Amino acid sequence: MTVIHPVSAAPDWLRLQRRGVLNRVGFLSTIVLFLTVVSVPILLPYLWLLMKSLTTSDENLGRLVLWRSGAIAALAYFAAVAIAFSANRVLNPALLWMALGAVIALLSFVFVMPHLTLENYRFLWNRDIAGTGTSRMDLMPSIWTSMGSSLLFAVSQTVIVTAVATPAAYALSRFSFVGRENFLRGLLLLHAFPALALTVAIFVQLHYMGLLNSLFGVVLVMSALELPFAIFVLKGFFDNVPWDIEMSAVTDGATRSQAFRMVVLPQVRSGLIAVATFTFLRGWEEYVFVQTLLIDKSRMTMSLYLFFVAQDNMGADYGMIAAVGIVYLLPVLILYIFTQKYITQMSFGGIKG
Repeated sequence: MTVIHPVSAAPDWLRLQRRGVLNRVGFLSTIVLFLTVVSVPILLPYLWLLMKSLTTSDENLGRLVLWRSGAIAALAYFAAVAIAFSANRVLNPALLWMALGAVIALLSFVFVMPHLTLENYRFLWNRDIAGTGTSRMDLMPSIWTSMGSSLLFAVSQTVIVTAVATPAAYALSRFSFVGRENFLRGLLLLHAFPALALTVAIFVQLHYMGLLNSLFGVVLVMSALELPFAIFVLKGFFDNVPWDIEMSAVTDGATRSQAFRMVVLPQVRSGLIAVATFTFLRGWEEYVFVQTLLIDKSRMTMSLYLFFVAQDNMGADYGMIAAVGIVYLLPVLILYIFTQKYITQMSFGGIKG
């Protein structure tokens, strides 16, 4: 007697393909929707800041421009997402991107551009930024002087922290010595300690050192406060560099210093740039110690400048405050444009960012 086994049905590949496509589209749509919902509260204040800085003090006009620009930005965003999803199914997606850019430019030119003005940016070429003639505003420096002080402050702090933290982190990573673990714990403790608790002690110390009311004194204070974290982070990057690479260079005739400069440092370039970037941003946005230790406000940095402009124009001219805020953000934006490639490629603790 012959037993006939039932033939198993062939899988429906077309149905499985459709299911896979639907699952992929559903997953990506969920991710995009989640990121959109999370990003809106973050990006909307920046859009308001930009639009408010380019409109007059008329609240109704400012609200109209904000709603129109928000609608155009939302249209551009969802259209860009749609183009990105359909890029693989279109012969020439570049044409779609060009068409989207043209449509957004046309909508902006028709509905937004006629209502914009540069009047709020008059502080760039006119010292009378408040328009009130108050004595305190007369004591303020120009925006360019404050920006120069901020750049000098942030760059000096970045150079000091990077130059000191790099060899210190290398020594902690490569050499064993008595008290090494306690030193690392101390670094974490110093970073976790609230710096504001030291404000009075630092004020008195700088007074006796003759560095009170000096930008250099504030640079030294901020550098000391930033060093523990920078050393600890850079140590993690040096730990990820294989010991064999450095020893191979020494075996080939290089000195320990040459191996450090030519072999090890290029391996931790992303970490150095990341630490330098975050240190610069920390110095650029510093307010508390600058306000406390710089008594002469003619040397104020951009953070103090923004605070005094906001205090004197509160309730009268939000456009002026927004314009100063945009100028305050520009160096940070430019810095991120040039360093984002290295920051996103950095690795720490074996995990690549």
